[in-house]
Amino acid sequence: MEQRWGLSLFGRDISEIPCFRNSFLYGIGGGVGAGLLTFLSTSRTTFSTHVGFGTFFAGTLVYWYQWSLHRFEYAKLQEGLRNKALYEGTDVEKKLELKSA
Repeated sequence: MEQRWGLSLFGRDISEIPCFRNSFLYGIGGGVGAGLLTFLSTSRTTFSTHVGFGTFFAGTLVYWYQWSLHRFEYAKLQEGLRNKALYEGTDVEKKLELKSA
């Protein structure tokens, strides 16, 4: 069996964390872009570095939060569709339709 090497964060392989790669790529891209634009407009290296890191941090968190929010909504929708198929044609469906109307 081939042993696979990977980066571990808090005892968990980061390649197994959903959306980890996309979150960091968007965060890094946004941070580099914002830092570079700030440096070009102000010529202050320390300030540009702070802006770049702050944008990286905020972009990564926002992208991950949006992804997890959508994942939760999709899970709820999937459960609702599963229940709809399960209750179709039964008395439970009629009661739910009367209740929602």
